[in-house]
Amino acid sequence: MDKVQRMEKLVQELDKYNYHYYTLDKPLISDKEYDVLYDELATLEAETGTVLPDSPTQRVGGELLRGFMPHRHIVPLWSLDKAQNEEQLVSWNNRAVKLIADYNAKNPESPLPPLSYAVELKFDGLTLNLTYTDGKLVQAATRGNGAQGEGILAQVKTIKSVPLTIPYKEGTIEVQGEGIMNLSVLAAYNEQAAEPLKNARNAAAGALRNLDPKTTAKRRLNAFFYNVGYAGKKTFKDHREMMAFLRENHFKVNPFIFYFDDFSQVITQLQQIQQQRSELDYLIDGAVVKIMDMRTREVLGYTDKFPRWAVAFKFEAEETTTVLESVTWNVGRTGKITPLARVEPVELAGVTVQNCTLNNVGDIERKNLKFAIGTRVFIRRSNDVIPEILGKVTDENDGQEIVYPAQCPACGFPLQQRGAHLFCDNRFGCRPQIVGRITHFASRDAMDIETFSDKTAGQLYDELEVREPAELYSLQFESLVKLERFGEKKARNLLDAIEASKTRDLASFLYALGIPNTGKSTTKLLADHFGSLQAVMEADAEQLTALPDIGGIVAESIVSYFADPFNLASIRKMLEQGVQAKAPETPQAARTDSYFSGKTVVLTGTLHQLTRDEAAEKLEALGAKVTGSVSKKTDLVIAGEKAGSKLTKARDLGIEVIEDEDEFIRLLEA
Repeated sequence: MDKVQRMEKLVQELDKYNYHYYTLDKPLISDKEYDVLYDELATLEAETGTVLPDSPTQRVGGELLRGFMPHRHIVPLWSLDKAQNEEQLVSWNNRAVKLIADYNAKNPESPLPPLSYAVELKFDGLTLNLTYTDGKLVQAATRGNGAQGEGILAQVKTIKSVPLTIPYKEGTIEVQGEGIMNLSVLAAYNEQAAEPLKNARNAAAGALRNLDPKTTAKRRLNAFFYNVGYAGKKTFKDHREMMAFLRENHFKVNPFIFYFDDFSQVITQLQQIQQQRSELDYLIDGAVVKIMDMRTREVLGYTDKFPRWAVAFKFEAEETTTVLESVTWNVGRTGKITPLARVEPVELAGVTVQNCTLNNVGDIERKNLKFAIGTRVFIRRSNDVIPEILGKVTDENDGQEIVYPAQCPACGFPLQQRGAHLFCDNRFGCRPQIVGRITHFASRDAMDIETFSDKTAGQLYDELEVREPAELYSLQFESLVKLERFGEKKARNLLDAIEASKTRDLASFLYALGIPNTGKSTTKLLADHFGSLQAVMEADAEQLTALPDIGGIVAESIVSYFADPFNLASIRKMLEQGVQAKAPETPQAARTDSYFSGKTVVLTGTLHQLTRDEAAEKLEALGAKVTGSVSKKTDLVIAGEKAGSKLTKARDLGIEVIEDEDEFIRLLEA
């Protein structure tokens, strides 16, 4: 086999592996094995001076382009009519029903079939029109005005979910899709970027219209495909058949596509998509409803602007712009000072937004928000949490300055900056810190003291001078009943709940202590491994870092916490007052014959059939160790919807990933 033949074979192999990894999300080989083949191909290209047109080495981006060349589409790329509400959607369907009834009345010998519908997500990115001739990608273009766009072939080749060759070799076809940037990829990019990207839509569009394809490649874009605009000799009976053709030809088709015969089911599905949109790892701004049958589409035809057989159902925006009015600073239980932005009220995803998070002073600097008060900013709301400011609409420093506090806004203590955060180190005299620690200690996942709230903690701080969690166990009935809004029943219930908390297990107690840099999975790991509070307290950094979920920073946090005389005294008080903090004495023996036995597993993203806690419990019963972070010690990552940086890191490390929840459930039940 000569070198060119070997190159052809390598291109075929690498193309197959790319398809399974980026389109099917089911890798066939590890990243290391892929890199060996890729490096061999790159070496042969250098030796021969030949680069095959469909070589994966072309995906890294080539030379800087001088400009975009216009490209005329073979067939027009139509816009879609929009339905802003269910009433407009029903009107669209009624018009189609009437047109079809009129046609069938005039053509009784060849009537159209009853209406059926496809429902797809409407991606918020940049429309792509790809041209393939005899199986080779020969052009990629933007939508432009629908008839003519800009050629962006070099940029699109960097998208690894775009096939450079396809099995269909019979002439020329045009395929439409959407270029996007996954939200998890955007978050990972912004963690390292000197100039963060403001949002995923602009990031994708900007990358694809950038004259430097290497810049496009760095954005690690993705693409989904949903239409064959021009098929030459190829015909399709209906939309489902077209989607099957796309999948067979290695195009990435989004799994969220639904088929219905009843229009009422379409409306129900649209409502469900709206409810679940925040769980997706990419932006959508609606859904598209299409009539399935191709002959029916021909009969319905087009208006001057839109096809009559499809409509876009628009959702309320999850991203918009508003004016940043002011910034206040809040103190957390660890002493961390967090900025909170007050914005001009704006409707977003069905609610009125007035407050937004800014994370920390480092976030303000990275997003060019230092001089942003009084200016317009991008905001995004997802997962029903407080919206986040993404960045300024303009790049100029044309607003008032956000002034960073020098003293704690709660107690006046001088602040210290550590990394991107400001901290108040007055942990014994700063009210929000103390109230926050007490509230955390009593929370459900910690000591689970029922009826307790942050208001209760504040009242105990102000009126009974409770200054640490240990003092909860010294509370007296006579003192509680004298408090405002406390009657005998409430006082007794609180004391009973405090008494019941004494039997909480070791993992819950460790979590309740609020050890910096530790969460529930880490404290459970400590409890399971060491088996007693004393053993955890005596563990050194070397013993801790030997555990799968614990690195140097976490180990140092744990050692430092138990070396602090104040913390030790507080723990001793609680133990003296009856807190047991014991690990279960007879844990159920875990299986050793399951797929998960002996593996270190990380759960990330949203699961729909189980909660994360339920999944962790089942995994541990099957002999797995469930940890909270991905490292070289991790064997397997279970990735649900909207999996973020943990999934990205797992792929970078070549760790096995299960993204199909049905497959995960099957393995749990095997």
